[in-house]
Amino acid sequence: MSGQDQLRQDEVREAATQLVSHFAANNVKAYFECFSPDANFIFYTHAVPLHSRQEYEELWKSWEDEIDFKVLACTSTKQDIRIVGQDVGIFTHNVLTTLSTSDGIDTVAERETIVFEKQGPKWVAIHEHLSPDPTV
Repeated sequence: MSGQDQLRQDEVREAATQLVSHFAANNVKAYFECFSPDANFIFYTHAVPLHSRQEYEELWKSWEDEIDFKVLACTSTKQDIRIVGQDVGIFTHNVLTTLSTSDGIDTVAERETIVFEKQGPKWVAIHEHLSPDPTV
């Protein structure tokens, strides 16, 4: 791996760490700022893809309003980063998330892919795909 590829990988890892950290802390504003406005999202828990950060923010707000949704904790493991070209990084990992809703507290095991793109000096998430972890 070249020095430039290693630098890009480190930058993507830092961007992913920040995103997961904000999610784990239920810092909703900072979490959404990690995504490009035109990011898209595919969640196995939602019937249709979301085509913008705004659509995801609206869905999150509905969860908060309707089921008192809150993230309590999130642990990221089995991280992998693949650099594509000069400005795309694909981050994959397993996540164990503890959530609180009006139904109580639940922990879910999932696998996630987040695609980052370098926009100016910053790596931002442009795509997220979440699926259940079949190994758990």
